[in-house]
Amino acid sequence: MSAPMKLGMIINYAGEFAETVDLLVAYEQAGLELVGIPEAYSFDAVSQLGYIAAKTERLEIMSAILQVYSRTPALLAMTAAGLDHVSNGRFTLGLGASGPQVVEGFHGVKYDAPIGRTREVVEICRKIWKREVLDHAGQYYKAPLTKEDGGTGLGKPLKLINHPVRSDIPVSIAALGEKNVALVAEISQGWQPLFFHPEKAAQAWGDALEEGFSKRAPELGELDIQLQIPFSVGEPAPEAVAAVRNQLALYIGGMGARDKNFYNQLACRYGYETEAKDIQDLYLSGRKAEAAAAVPQDLVDAVALFGDEDQLRVKLDALYAGGVRTLLTSPVAPDDADKVEHMRILAGLLAERRSA
Repeated sequence: MSAPMKLGMIINYAGEFAETVDLLVAYEQAGLELVGIPEAYSFDAVSQLGYIAAKTERLEIMSAILQVYSRTPALLAMTAAGLDHVSNGRFTLGLGASGPQVVEGFHGVKYDAPIGRTREVVEICRKIWKREVLDHAGQYYKAPLTKEDGGTGLGKPLKLINHPVRSDIPVSIAALGEKNVALVAEISQGWQPLFFHPEKAAQAWGDALEEGFSKRAPELGELDIQLQIPFSVGEPAPEAVAAVRNQLALYIGGMGARDKNFYNQLACRYGYETEAKDIQDLYLSGRKAEAAAAVPQDLVDAVALFGDEDQLRVKLDALYAGGVRTLLTSPVAPDDADKVEHMRILAGLLAERRSA
């Protein structure tokens, strides 16, 4: 049986973090169930997640996302177990590969084999959470590191000292490429796609999902698509719509090199090949406003949750039919009171769906 849709929220890593956390009680009373924290190359997400865990009692928390290159697999497992401990079992480990601009540019770590590394990271984390002795000899990670592999020869197999609150912490993976999505469908409880177009998702990822699901262990259950999406009840402010359009232009046009832009490739798989090329050409030539204007209106409408209650019902039906089970909303109302009220209305619409 399919799970009902859960109401979550993304808290931005830049600006007004403390003020937003102070509002979490009001958001929770309005129906919020989960909070996600992103991590790019700003403040780390882990400290903020720990702060939220201390400030709340029932809200679920998740990373959205921690990338797999800058922390060792064992440290990711320890961090997840620690956050699950301080939140009393409320944490989901969101992982992703990020991209070479961040991994190599900011962390100075080679960006290679994102699919193989992600698979091994998840495998190692699950071993550690079960308190198995870690003896992993993979293609990309080896623990203990033997003398033959460049170590001192003094390392020995160890297991986690503490007993985790849960031996199987949920894992969610951000992915866009077809091979990455196939991996997600095979090994992960959750999937965090960006710019998810519910009517075009099957043509972008249908074969990849089918491939992954054919190898999926039954105990993983239904794949939980956890969707980051800007949100407003009623007609959004023009600047809110412009922000969606500008973000799409940035990602499709300028997020990565011309031949290594995952978001541009996704737009092409959605069927916007001509538009994607135009957006990239304009953006990379410095004509950012023209690039934003070239973003198809259909795509803007699909990746935002804007509208009156009847329009929202239709959009929620489409998202649910597309497999979305968790909304990670970004409220765009002009003030905090409106944001909380909009969240209350959305929670009511989700409750209405559950009781239908």
